[in-house]
Amino acid sequence: MVSVNYTTLAADILEGVGGEKNLVGATHCATRLRLRLRDESKADTAAVEKLPGVIAVMQAGGQYQVVIGNDVPLVFAGLGKISRFGNEDSAEEAPAQGNLFNRFIEMVSAIFSPILWPLAGSGLLKAFLSMAGTFGWVSPTNNTYVILSAAADALFYFLPLFLAVTAARRFKVNQFTSMAIAGALVYPSIVALGTAGQPVDFAGIPLVMMNYTSSVIPIIVAVWLQGYLERFLLKFLPSAIRNFLTPLLTIAIMVPLTLLTVGPATTLLSQGVSAGITAIFGFAPWLAGALMGAFWQVFVLFGLHWGFVPIMTNDLATIGYSLLMAPLVPAVLAQAAAMTAVALRTRSAARRGVAAPAAISGFLAGVTEPGIYGVNLPLKKPFYFGIAGGAVGGAIASMGASAASAFVFPSVLALPAFASVGNFVLLLIGTGVAILIAFILTFVFGPRETVDAAKDDAGATTDADAGSAAAKDERPTAATAAAAAPGSATGQPAGSVTVLAPVTGSVIALADVPDKVFASGAMGSGIGIVPEEDSVYSPVSGTVKAVMKTGHAYGIKTDDGVEVLVHIGIDTVQMKGEGFEAAVTRGQRVEAGELLATIDRARILAAGYDSTTLMVVTNTRELTAVVPLGGTRLTRGAAALDVEL
Repeated sequence: MVSVNYTTLAADILEGVGGEKNLVGATHCATRLRLRLRDESKADTAAVEKLPGVIAVMQAGGQYQVVIGNDVPLVFAGLGKISRFGNEDSAEEAPAQGNLFNRFIEMVSAIFSPILWPLAGSGLLKAFLSMAGTFGWVSPTNNTYVILSAAADALFYFLPLFLAVTAARRFKVNQFTSMAIAGALVYPSIVALGTAGQPVDFAGIPLVMMNYTSSVIPIIVAVWLQGYLERFLLKFLPSAIRNFLTPLLTIAIMVPLTLLTVGPATTLLSQGVSAGITAIFGFAPWLAGALMGAFWQVFVLFGLHWGFVPIMTNDLATIGYSLLMAPLVPAVLAQAAAMTAVALRTRSAARRGVAAPAAISGFLAGVTEPGIYGVNLPLKKPFYFGIAGGAVGGAIASMGASAASAFVFPSVLALPAFASVGNFVLLLIGTGVAILIAFILTFVFGPRETVDAAKDDAGATTDADAGSAAAKDERPTAATAAAAAPGSATGQPAGSVTVLAPVTGSVIALADVPDKVFASGAMGSGIGIVPEEDSVYSPVSGTVKAVMKTGHAYGIKTDDGVEVLVHIGIDTVQMKGEGFEAAVTRGQRVEAGELLATIDRARILAAGYDSTTLMVVTNTRELTAVVPLGGTRLTRGAAALDVEL
C-alpha cells in the first residue's frame, strides 16, 4: 500500500458506506476497519471492495468490516482527519477485566496518564523545597522559596483543572466546558465559602461545602455527567442556538449540581469515617492506627481525608498534638517503598522514570500522587502491598500513642514533629516495618513488566494489566533452540527464514480456518494452530510493530523484513480484551520463543469464539515463497513455515 493515500482511501470508504451520517461508530483491529452503520443497505460493498488498498469486505456481528491489512491504523487515522471518528480514543480499547473496582482503577489511571510527568516533576520540586526548608538552607518566608513553592504546588492545587482536560478526552466531551466547571470548583470565592464555616445556600437550597482544591473524584464525576447533559442538549437544541447555548446551560447546570451533590455526599461520608475512627482510638488505638495506615491513601483518592483535617487541627489547637496523624507516616512511606521496589524491579524504562522520582517525593515530602496514579494504582499489587504495610505500621505506631505536635505532611523530613509526644521509637519501628513489608512484597511478587523500546516515548505508560503478565518466561528451550537451529528464525542461512510455532497444538491449513479473509490468503500465507496451552510465544526474532489494545493480535517484523502476524482466535476482538494479557509493547525487541501474551482459552470458548491461533506472513507478495512445513501437530518452538526471501 505504499502508493495509497490513506486519507483519500478513508474518504472513499466513508463515501462507499453511505457517508458520515450513516456511520455510528468506528474502531479497528489488527487488519480491519470495523464500522457500525445505521443502515447497511446504504453501503455499496462492491464499490468499497474495488478501492485500491482494500483487500475484502465482511459483514458480521453487526459490523461492516473493511479488511485493509497492516496499514489499517493509517487508514483509521485518515478517517479521523475527515470525520468525528477515527481518533485513537475511539479505537478498540480493552476495558479493565473483572470487577467494578478494576474498571475504576483503569479509568482513573487513564485519566492521570497524560499528566504523570508534570506530577512527578512537581512532586520532586516540592521534596527538594521541603528538604531545603527543613535543613535551613532557605527560609520559607524568602521570596525565592515562595515563588518556587507556588511553582511546585500549582499543579496539585489546581489538579481538578488538569483532570478536567484528560477526563473530557476520556468521556468525549468539550474540554473547555469541563475546564470551566473545574475552574468554578477551585474559584477563590468558592474556596472561601468552604473555609468560612458559615451556612451556604444556592437558590434557597442548603449547600454543604467542601474544599475541591487538589481533589480527584468530584471533577471526574462532574465531567462524566457533563457528557450525558451535553449529548442531550446537542441532540435537541436548534442549530441556530446550539453552539453557544450548549456550553452555557452545561456550565450553569453542572456547577451547582456538583456543589449540591458531590460536596454533601463526600463531606457526610468523610465526617462519618473520621468520627468512627476517632471513636475507635478511644478503646483500641492499635485498630484505629491500622485502619488509618491501611486506608489513608484510599481516603485521599476519594477526597474523604478532608473529614479528618478539622479534627487534626482542633486537636493541635486544644491539646497540642494529634493522634490521628501518627499512622499516616507508615501509610505514606509504605506506598513510597512500593514505588521504590517497582523502580528497581520493572523492566519498563517508562515506568521506572515515573516510579523513581515519585518515590523520592513520597519519602521526602509525603507527596504520593505521582506514584499512586502512575505506578501503584495501575499495577494494583504495589498499591495493595502498600496498604498492607501501612496497616501493620500504623497499628504499631498507634500502640505507643505516637502523635504529631504540628500539622505536617507525613514524610521522613517531618519525623521531628512526632518526637515529643508518645513513644517515638514505636513510631520509627512501625514506619520501618511498613516500609519493609511494602518493599519486599512488591519486589518479590510485584509485576516485572516488559523491556521498553530503546526510543520509547518518555510520556508513555505501560498498561497495568499487560504489565502484570509481562514477566518473561525464562525457560530457555524455545528461544535457545531457535537461535541454535540451522535455518531458524535467529540463525537462518542467507536467503531464508524459518518461522516457529507460537503455540503447541493441532495444525489447520489456512484455507480451512473459519475466517474467509484469512482463508482466502488475502492476508498472506500461513497456518492455523488450535492451541493446547494458555501462553503464546514469538515465532521470530524482530521488532514488535503492532500490539492491539485488546491483546489478541501482534505484528512482528524480522531484521530481514519478514512481517509476521500472530492473531489469537477468530473474531476475538469482540471480547474487548477479556481473556487476553499482552506481555510485550509496540516497538519492543523480541527473540524467537519470547512470551507475547497469555490467554484464557476457557473464557474464549465459553464466550463462543474459536481459539485457533493464526500465523501469517503478511508481506507474502513481496517474498519468493512462504511454505508450511507440514505435520498435523506442532510443538511450540518447532519449525512451522519456511520463508524464502
